[in-house]
Order: sequence, then structure tokens, then C-alpha cells
Amino acid sequence: MKQIIGILLLCHSVIASEITLAVAANVSYAIEALQKAFNGHYPDTKVRVILGSSGKLTAQIRHGAPYGLLLSANMKYPQALFDDGLALQLPRVYAKGSLSFFSAKTQDFSQGMALLKAKNVKRIAVANPKTAPYGKAAIEAMKQAKVYDTLKDKLVFAESISQTLSYTLTAVDIGLIASSSLYSNKMADFKEHVHWEKVDPTLYKPIEQGVVLLKGSENQEGYQQFFDFLFSEEAQSILTRYGYII
Repeated sequence: MKQIIGILLLCHSVIASEITLAVAANVSYAIEALQKAFNGHYPDTKVRVILGSSGKLTAQIRHGAPYGLLLSANMKYPQALFDDGLALQLPRVYAKGSLSFFSAKTQDFSQGMALLKAKNVKRIAVANPKTAPYGKAAIEAMKQAKVYDTLKDKLVFAESISQTLSYTLTAVDIGLIASSSLYSNKMADFKEHVHWEKVDPTLYKPIEQGVVLLKGSENQEGYQQFFDFLFSEEAQSILTRYGYII
């Protein structure tokens, strides 16, 4: 009996596997649904997710963090990892992200970017444009709308796009956030045109989000399976449901 149990445990250890994904903060709202769908096809693969800004995750990878796949908020960082010889193949765009205004208070979003100049809007949360692509897009939109010089003293910089949302919920008057975050369960009580509105997409370039397979992982097959799954009709449908442009 002990021999049989030992064989069963050995078989399970061979079958079961774990993959660790480095995931940009803006994808945190969709990743659970993606994990669940992926495990419907690969139930023996445990998916571990490390969330952070694309810039910080890339720095961790360069310093040897054991991630096998990077889902970035833009193409810059996956391409840089490929150029540095740390990736197995060229990165691919898996979705495009968009920006939205969000406020816990009722706002007149018909004003567009001009709303940010209102006297009652004293602090505006944006992600750090040096490390977070959504922050860079937010600054680009302000400059295109010719309101940046007026607004720059109002800006409160968050470390990531998820922290931008936290600031907007608790500490500032309005924020420019990833549209994907509006589809999380905790945002269900906030309504379009009342608490949030999409930022005019002509003011910035929609954010091409990139994914890349990394070298040195122990379970390359598992990472390849998740990579391929990300481009399946099922996964793309999930991303669309969470506000991404496909």
C-alpha cells in the first residue's frame, strides 16, 4: 500500500506544475477570470501572479526574478527584455488599454478635459509616467488637450495604475485610470456618465499591451500554454469584457 501511495504522489508531482506570471497592475482586474478559464483547460497547472508596474516588474526580471511570462501595460518593456536577450521570442500585443476619468463624487463629464480645471477639482491622481504606461498616456492626453500646464500642480502621482484607483477612491477628487479597473466587482456601484467617463481616445494613443515569454523558466510548457491561451477566442472575450480593445 505504501508503495502505491508513493507512486501516486510521484505521479501527481509530475503532473502538477506551477507557473509564475509577472502581470501589470492594470490587468489585475481581469487576471482572475483569465486564470479560471485557463485552469478549465489545464487544471493541473497552478498559476501564481505577481502584480506591479511594468517598469518595476521588468527591473525585477533583469535582477533574476523567477517569472516565465510578462504581461506588460505596453510594448516598451517586453521589447526591451527581448533586446537584452532575456526573452525567447518577440513580444506580441494581446490587448489595447484605454483611459477613463473616475471620481467617487458625481461630476459633469460632458466638459471632457476641461473638467479637470474646475475649482472644486483640487487634486488629480495619475500613475507615474516614468514607470507606468497609463500615466504616460494620461500626461499625453492632458498635453494634447492643452491643459497640462494648468493642471500640473494638481497632479498626485501613484506608483501604479492600481494605486491610482486607490488614491481616487480615498484621497483625491478625480483620477485618470485604466478603463479595465471599472469592471471590477468593487466598482459596481459607480455609474458611467455619473462617476466615470472614457477619455477621448484621439487625445492619446491606445496602449498596446505586450506579452513575452522569458528565458530560464523550469516549466516552459506551462508558460507556452498560457501564452497561447491568451490569444484564444475565450481569453480575448474576457479581456473585452474588462474594457480592453482587441
